[in-house]
This record gives sequence, structure tokens and C-alpha cells, in this order.
Amino acid sequence: MDPLDRVVKPKTKRAKRFLEKREPKLKENTKIAMLIKGGNANLRVTEVKNITRPFEDQTSLEFFSKKSDCSLFLFGSHNKKRPNNLVIGRMFDYHVLDMIELGVEKFVSLKDVKNSKCPEGTKPMLIFAGDMFDVNEEYRRLKSLLIDFFRGPTVPSIRLAGLEYVLHFTAVDGKIYMRSYKVLLKKSGCKIPRIELEEMGPSLDLVMRRTHLASDDLYKLSLKQPKALKPKKKKNISHDVFGTTYGRIHMQKQDLGKLQTRKMKGLKKRPAEKAAEDSGVSPKKSKSA
Repeated sequence: MDPLDRVVKPKTKRAKRFLEKREPKLKENTKIAMLIKGGNANLRVTEVKNITRPFEDQTSLEFFSKKSDCSLFLFGSHNKKRPNNLVIGRMFDYHVLDMIELGVEKFVSLKDVKNSKCPEGTKPMLIFAGDMFDVNEEYRRLKSLLIDFFRGPTVPSIRLAGLEYVLHFTAVDGKIYMRSYKVLLKKSGCKIPRIELEEMGPSLDLVMRRTHLASDDLYKLSLKQPKALKPKKKKNISHDVFGTTYGRIHMQKQDLGKLQTRKMKGLKKRPAEKAAEDSGVSPKKSKSA
């Protein structure tokens, strides 16, 4: 049995807190990524991220994932057959779920662009351009992988000034172009500011190489949510395409004859009509001249 698979009983309070942190939860922790440098990684690959071969043997990745409680990984390597190589992937239940190999054709580092930078830990806005991200299954999985990798922690709210970092991915002609921009809020003379984008780096020109994608059944299982997280359906409430809420109210049958309406002098009954209604006799009609 794998030493990491054995049931461990905590002996101290610190160990108990550590094991409780790794227990399954209704809401997952923020995903952590491993950056792994391959045996022959050159300077370019080392700067981008960085003896493991993910596509040949995945046991070492799964071991480090379970040991460090990481669900994402980025592996960098360089050789004659596949120069400037990056492998990005994610885990499910400490086993490799999806893995995509990308080749770096051009790279501009953060320090090569002499512009102002965003502070560390800024949550980026992700933009994906290109039909391939919606049509091709491999590009669709890559889009999902990149969202997992760069999304950061979940926050309940964010202020406008905090939206200052943009990551733009473009898929065209078999290549993926990654660009980083800083959002500049300029005065516009009205309440809404004018937006300008300033490139700040890093930027990469990538090409897709090998892929290792999970089967449809396993991928569907990884997306399954606990029943406790699913919103309970409320009866007699519906929403339209614009988000307007509609409610249905059930009431007893009403007698419209007793419905209170606006009183008008012309509709007021005469004393003879009221007396006839009380006695049950219809009032006499006045003779016409």
C-alpha cells in the first residue's frame, strides 16, 4: 500500500488541523499549482514558468500532487525533438485528468516591457478570442484549463479600481497568442471612465503539441457537484431571459358582484329600487309620455 494512502490518526492538534484541511469539502479550497522544472529545461523555459516525463509516466506527478495537495501543474522542459516545451495540466482525485503540451515559439518577459505593472496577487480578467475555443474539443479543454490556472481565489465582490489586469488569449491559424495588459482608467467627462489597455508582459506565442484528455465519463464525473450545493427549486417562481422574477399566487374564487369599485353618482340606486330589492318585487317602470 502507498504510504500516502494509509489512514493516519493525528497525534497532535496541529496534525488534526492539517488533516481536516485536506478532507473533502462542499466548497473547494483555492487551487494550488506546482511549477516543475524538467531535466533539460533551458533559460527560456525556466523564465516562462518549470527527471519527469508527464506523457510517459505520470506517477511522479500524482505523488507530488498528493504530497503537496496541488490540483494544477506546469511542467517545463527542452530537448531537440520538442524545444521550449510546456505541459499544463490538472488533477482529479490526485490523478491526471487533462494534460496539454504547448511549444513556446516566442516569449517576452515581464522585465523586458518597460511599463508600470500591476501589484502582485491582482485577480485577472480573462478574455478568449477565436472560434476554435468553442468548436474544437482540445481547444475547449485548454480554455477550461487556463481558466482554472489563472482564475485565482473566489471573491464575493470587487471594486472598479481592482479591475486592472487583463489576460487575452487568441487562437488563430493553429497558434495561441497570450498577451497581458494593464487597464488604465482615464477621465471621460462622465460617470463611466474611459478604458485604455497598456501591454505590460509577459507575452507568449504558443503552438499545441500533444494532448492527454480525460474521457467524457470521467470529465463528467469531475464536474459533478454535491446535492447540498445545488440551489433548491422554489415553487411558483420563474425567470425570463432578462432575469426578471415572476411569481404565481393561488387565491380562492372571488365574487365580482361584491367587488368594491369607485362610487359614481349616476350609478347610485334610487330608494324605490332599494326597497324593491329588499321585498323581492321588481320596481314599476315609469310610463313613457
